[in-house]
Amino acid sequence: QVQLVESGGGLVQPGGSLRLSCAASASIFNFYAMGWYRQAPGKQRELVADITLVGSTSYVESVKGRFTISRDTAKNTVYLQMNSLKPEDTAVYYCNARSGVRGSGSWGQGTQLTVSS
Repeated sequence: QVQLVESGGGLVQPGGSLRLSCAASASIFNFYAMGWYRQAPGKQRELVADITLVGSTSYVESVKGRFTISRDTAKNTVYLQMNSLKPEDTAVYYCNARSGVRGSGSWGQGTQLTVSS
């Protein structure tokens, strides 16, 4: 079982930027894809972005053009660069490593992002 440790969350003003990091205890090449999900209070967890073995990325429509997922394979770390943050981005962000369908696999403990003035 891989361990995933997220970091980088916090409080940021609208329009600001933040970068989340997810450090994996095993090679990220062991998994078909790495991803970031988020869950806001009272809402279901949703996929924000993911990146596959071959580097293909996908994003939920609401973050396209603002968020960028990337990885450092030497460090077994996946990042989520978030720009032009909005209050509706407020949520707990979770890192995910999967070999199967989206929503399956291993999860980190989550990191809180709050976007507020």
